[in-house]
Amino acid sequence: MTTMATFASAPVATPQRLLTRALLLRFVSIVGASASFYLMLSVVPLYARSAGASSNFAGLTTTALSLSTTAGYLPTPRLVARYGHRPVLACGLLVLGAPALVLVVSSNVTVIMAVCVVRGIGFAITCVSGGALTAALLPAERRGEGLALVGVVSGIPSVAALPLGVWFASHLGFRTVFLAAAFAALLPLVSVPGLPARAPVKPATRTDRAAGMLAGLRTPAVVKPAIVFAATTMAAGIFVTFLPLAATHATANVVALALLCQPAASIGGRWLAGRYGDRKAATGRGLLVPGVLITAAGVAALSLSSVPAAVIAGATLFGVGFGITQNTTLTQMYDRVPESGYSMVSAVWNLAYDAGMGIGAAGFGLLAAHTGYPTGFALTAIVLPVGLLLMRRKPRTGNA
Repeated sequence: MTTMATFASAPVATPQRLLTRALLLRFVSIVGASASFYLMLSVVPLYARSAGASSNFAGLTTTALSLSTTAGYLPTPRLVARYGHRPVLACGLLVLGAPALVLVVSSNVTVIMAVCVVRGIGFAITCVSGGALTAALLPAERRGEGLALVGVVSGIPSVAALPLGVWFASHLGFRTVFLAAAFAALLPLVSVPGLPARAPVKPATRTDRAAGMLAGLRTPAVVKPAIVFAATTMAAGIFVTFLPLAATHATANVVALALLCQPAASIGGRWLAGRYGDRKAATGRGLLVPGVLITAAGVAALSLSSVPAAVIAGATLFGVGFGITQNTTLTQMYDRVPESGYSMVSAVWNLAYDAGMGIGAAGFGLLAAHTGYPTGFALTAIVLPVGLLLMRRKPRTGNA
């Protein structure tokens, strides 16, 4: 009886709740920022080319967006430490949304490039401040699943917005896309006051604040997964920028469908990786290899750009592999630092994301000018797995 009573009174461990009010409020700004970003991502290169820019310059608009985002990541952890998440996140949404309105009244190529630069900084701020807050709102034992859910929430607007942006531009005009992108980023400002006013633990000195990002970049446990992820984001920059430019009039509808399939498949890849990682406790270097190889296979299929089935299959494979790599690398990096390092991890991971996209778009533009699009896609697929060589040695933890 004593034994039975002891068992009856023992508390039963239950998983911590994943969906809280704070996380649901955070979803509002996630959806808005994602929709604003993806509505214009493939449209701006087309807008620049319609304004008289060359294909190389059109590709550089994505590079400007990505590299300015890269620059914006560096100081944002320090801003979060000083001012907290809410004001920094609100500033990011404002800087992301308002410049889109400038393109409603101007098609000057210099203005287009400047808007890309400013929006890139705004997107960086929303990613770092919002990403760190999101990670802090997730229970540690369900972080992989939580990040996968966040990927679904941010991925749904990208599934709709990326192809819809191109469709709206061709049927309703570019200005409609720019107005929608501005509205998507500015409307979530009303949700920011309801978010928790929490911030990472403040470093003791200004020097320490400056060193936070540098410390992350010197830590193999953080940098190695980020470099592997950067290799796959190079392919993402190529995909969203040059697949529409490689299309002919006859294959335009196929490209629009491919732009829908890729983010949809990426959502599925992120979700599967998150669920597997939490259940198997393998946030897993074991998932990185198949993720990168599937991504490379998808890019290789895009070299058959004149075959509609190959384009759709390639976009789907690319999306699945990209989603697996996204979730696995981000979960790995958060697991290896304390909460005070979440802003740094968010900055480093997003730095890898956008630096890879910018380098991919710029490099592929130069490559394709000499080889053509099909050969360029094939060469990109060959290069992608190189980053896996960095993961052959197990990184040490603790320095971050």
